[in-house]
Amino acid sequence: MIKKYVWATIAVAGMLLFAACGQTEKKSESKTDELTIITSFYPMYDFTKEVVGDEGNVELLIPAGTEPHDFEPSAKEMAKISDADVFVYNSSDMEIFVDSMKKSVDQEKTLMIEAAKGIERLEGSEDHDHEAEAEHDAHDHEYDPHVWLDPVLAIQEVQTIAKELGDKYPEKKATFEENAEAYIKKLEELNQKYVTELKDAKNRTFVTQHAAFAYLANQYQLTQKSISGISPDQEPTPSRLAKLKEFVEENQTKVIYFEENASSKVAETLAAETGVKLEVLNPLESLTEKQIAAGENYISVMEENLAVLKESIK
Repeated sequence: MIKKYVWATIAVAGMLLFAACGQTEKKSESKTDELTIITSFYPMYDFTKEVVGDEGNVELLIPAGTEPHDFEPSAKEMAKISDADVFVYNSSDMEIFVDSMKKSVDQEKTLMIEAAKGIERLEGSEDHDHEAEAEHDAHDHEYDPHVWLDPVLAIQEVQTIAKELGDKYPEKKATFEENAEAYIKKLEELNQKYVTELKDAKNRTFVTQHAAFAYLANQYQLTQKSISGISPDQEPTPSRLAKLKEFVEENQTKVIYFEENASSKVAETLAAETGVKLEVLNPLESLTEKQIAAGENYISVMEENLAVLKESIK
């Protein structure tokens, strides 16, 4: 009787151990199947996360609150990209390190997705400061990289991310397409808000510190007047400031927009000299940790941008 009990106990224990091993193996397989995706800066992170959903782990390379224009990854960050399944970036116009990085990353192992591929780039705003450009070649971009600030072009970036992920991982393609379609509907609604709320404005010009909004202006028939260049750290020349002061006074400009994460000293100086109000117009190059923790994202910040833009565009 005791022997039967012992053997029964051993049999049950063996079955439990076998089941546990099976579960561990399934978990291990599941973990192996989950994609590791590194994204360069915030919009690429948000777009990719929406497309991937639960099919992978999406990480942000450039930390919250960091200026991405001149970012160079460390050796540790380069290793992280090399170990990832996928690296998503906007374009080498923005992530200037990408062209040299391609030489050291095994692209058979790590899929590199250029989200802005196929989008025609602008050379800069109509109002670009060529004097400042000559003085700041090291920080200037040959083409304007800020395509994500046009919701219509943001849709194109999301489609590119979804297509390239689906082509690489066909077993997950249907999920990527479904997630992308749901997010694109939200982006289409965002675009429609911009169209509806800006269409009847008589004044269609706005003054901004950072020349980041040329694509947005182009999409909604607006005119951007910028204090500095495409890079937020590009200082305007004295003649440029004098022209802008004259423009602000002649056109009775009410608001000057600046970027929260960059120095606002120049915008503050111009605002003080002309008596106009300062407002934040966010280029979404980076959100702070506080903003991310509060649940802010691409769409909510773009809606905030529309609200403050309407103080000038009316």
